[in-house]
Amino acid sequence: MEKAQQLEILKQLIAIPSVNDHEADVADYLVTLFAPYRDQVTIERVTYAPGRDNLVITVGQGNKTLGLAGHMDVVAPGDLAQWDTDPFKATLKDGRLYGRGACDMKSGLAAIVVALLEMLEHQTLPGRLRLLATVGEETGEYGAAQLTEAGYADHLDGLVIAEPSADLSEVGYTAKGVIDYILTAKGKGAHASRPQLGINALDHVLEFANQAKARLAALDQTDPVLGPLTHVISVIEGGEQINSVPAQATLKGNIRTIPAHPNQQVYDILDGLVAELNQRPGYNLNLTYSFPEEPMPGNADAPLLRLIDQVHQEVFATPLTPVGQSGASDGSEFLHAKGDFSIALIGPGGSTSHASNEYVELAVYYQAIEFYQRLAQKFFD
Repeated sequence: MEKAQQLEILKQLIAIPSVNDHEADVADYLVTLFAPYRDQVTIERVTYAPGRDNLVITVGQGNKTLGLAGHMDVVAPGDLAQWDTDPFKATLKDGRLYGRGACDMKSGLAAIVVALLEMLEHQTLPGRLRLLATVGEETGEYGAAQLTEAGYADHLDGLVIAEPSADLSEVGYTAKGVIDYILTAKGKGAHASRPQLGINALDHVLEFANQAKARLAALDQTDPVLGPLTHVISVIEGGEQINSVPAQATLKGNIRTIPAHPNQQVYDILDGLVAELNQRPGYNLNLTYSFPEEPMPGNADAPLLRLIDQVHQEVFATPLTPVGQSGASDGSEFLHAKGDFSIALIGPGGSTSHASNEYVELAVYYQAIEFYQRLAQKFFD
């Protein structure tokens, strides 16, 4: 495939405004690319919601399976005045391709797709490869969760996710988990001059906040790569006006967990705290969680990671650095699949994820295509 064709595939993907939705349009386009090879591929669409289809494409044969994953959604472009170009019209400038998703992560998805197409075209498929193209990664990894529950990632022999990784100079192999929680409190309104007639809901969420911070701070184990568990209270809302006792209040927080202190340990602490406080007179607290993700353990010396380092040395002049990641990815869901396999996150794209004027270095995009092909060949060797 000529570079012009490789580039066109990425440009077409960026032109599809799959902002937290419309991933089925991306899937439609990808299916057309594999249509000439229908007798050699298995194409499955797994619908999450109308207009939101995950896509699973399996090529090649053999007893081993290498998974290659990427998400099809992007975040909103934000303030268009901050963009120098149309975010959904890929624009070339000074060796870079600009557009929403150019970095995170349509360049990674495109590089995997092109690598598979080229192996099909040249009949050089080394074994069984499975593309897992997901919906909803940016808002909760629920496409990856759906595919995992349906068994599409079961018993893989390795999984590579094409998340941007400092232009493929880093490989992520472990990651923190995420817990977003929402605490609501119901009290009783009263005039501020007669507070004894009311129940201050805001006082109750502040009591929870103080105790939660102290109890989670007691989880003092630190991961050598990821660092400690962190807890940020990010939103507090309550009350109607300055001279009234707040009858209701809300507190929101974000926790980043580590393998030594997994999510369940945090749930037990916070749920237990709510149960204790609700035994007090007047307390009426309710705690919910949104899109929690488990921490992703990993081993920098795993065979897949060693192989990635070996292939990286062949393609790139700079060394590869194994890293941990503080943000969640589809890997946090795929790790629940059956079987024992390593997950690695490595793909084109630098530091412009979610930013205005998002871009990918074209040279790195082309190198990523070569990298994924070589990795597939050596994985089965």
